[in-house]
Amino acid sequence: MSDNFAHLRPTFEQQVSAYKAFKTSSAQERRDIIQQVIQLLVDHYQPLIEAMEADFGGRSQTFSMMNDILGSLGSLKHTRDNLEQWLKPEQRSMIAPYEQLGAQAEVLYQPKGVIGIMGTWNAPLYTLLSPLACAVGAGNRVILKPSELTPRTAEVLAELLQTNIDPNWVSVITGDSEVSKAFCATPFDHIVFTGSPSVGKKVMAAAAENLTPVTLELGGKSPAIISSSANLKEASQKLAIAKGTNGGQICISPDIVYVPSDALDTVVAEIKAEFKRCYPTVINNPDLVPIINASHYERIHHYIEQALSQGVQIELSHDERDATGRRMPLTLVINPPSDILIMNEEIFGLALVIKTYENFNDVLTDINSRPNPLALYYFGEDQQEQKQVLEDVRAGGVTINDALMHAALHDAPFGGTGESGMGHYHGKEGFLAFSHLKTVFYAPNNDIRREWGMLPPYSTDFHTLIKSQITSE
Repeated sequence: MSDNFAHLRPTFEQQVSAYKAFKTSSAQERRDIIQQVIQLLVDHYQPLIEAMEADFGGRSQTFSMMNDILGSLGSLKHTRDNLEQWLKPEQRSMIAPYEQLGAQAEVLYQPKGVIGIMGTWNAPLYTLLSPLACAVGAGNRVILKPSELTPRTAEVLAELLQTNIDPNWVSVITGDSEVSKAFCATPFDHIVFTGSPSVGKKVMAAAAENLTPVTLELGGKSPAIISSSANLKEASQKLAIAKGTNGGQICISPDIVYVPSDALDTVVAEIKAEFKRCYPTVINNPDLVPIINASHYERIHHYIEQALSQGVQIELSHDERDATGRRMPLTLVINPPSDILIMNEEIFGLALVIKTYENFNDVLTDINSRPNPLALYYFGEDQQEQKQVLEDVRAGGVTINDALMHAALHDAPFGGTGESGMGHYHGKEGFLAFSHLKTVFYAPNNDIRREWGMLPPYSTDFHTLIKSQITSE
């Protein structure tokens, strides 16, 4: 048994004891912890981005600062700055006849207790610290479980938190998949998991043994639609930029792009040109994020090779390949058959399916034939089409005339639906997700129920009065 495995239960019990001893932490106490995490990132971002660079085998430090450091700081600061407003009790309407007698009702926001947060390797800080902001803001104690695929980042984060943050508020458990299984089986008051749908099902099954509620941030094949009303050059450029972000290793990265048939050549050429503009070379390019490990690199190439073996048209942004460094050119897979892997598995890398269409409604039918995506992108100026997309497709979030941007909003919920996940974090919705909403009824000073004939034995008049209230108005 590993030390991390053995350390999990005592850490959990320590936090449970700390929570029970001080259930009603003040807004200032919560802000203080959040501020300490903010300061930790400000003071120690360099070893963290160096660790991420090492874990990926060359991830750009600039990208890590932008994505994981600034992204986490944004979530933490937004919670810090809005916490007082979120904590205010919410007054609710009173029922008749008590509204005439001075009775009142309100909803209070109470911490759930101890929250377990399981991050993922593609955003190894952000997927831990962004939900942490909401969980601590709601007054909970938190145990983090970083991904075992980014061990250096996990180690540096654990050391920094242990040194700078009260472990009764925030602790870290590192370790392999066996530790992750034990983590899911721990009776937390809420679990957050970011990762694949297949693992998400296992997390949910393990959590169910303890009736632990879960927030699952999963993924899927997020589609993009280029309308005939779109600016083809701008749409193609934005999709190339989005797909190149983090080497395509983002849960909301576009996987399938629907293109009007007569626009195919233009879109393919513009996507390739923009990708090459951002990444002039593949080999040793510090801005092009490598695929996380050899296994994932081979998985993506297997998808591409299967498509090639079936005669599918393939377009490459570059002639270079960098198998040793795990950097890839962008591969466009044109109109593959529906039964091959790249059409059914989340790509999570630098390959992109292009599907042509003649009829816009056929696009929506095709999207709705698959599980609900985490993200949906529409490029175009046709207001009726926009309305149709927003109303007819179930997706976790939508960006119009760009990609990825909705997930960057701190004051809007982020989450999936169906196989792309459940629950939300970010902003007030994250605060609510990690709070128990407690209804409180304040009785009036005088109880007039007997005086008004509302208690047994019931009179005929009261029976008639109650009966008269059964209406459709």
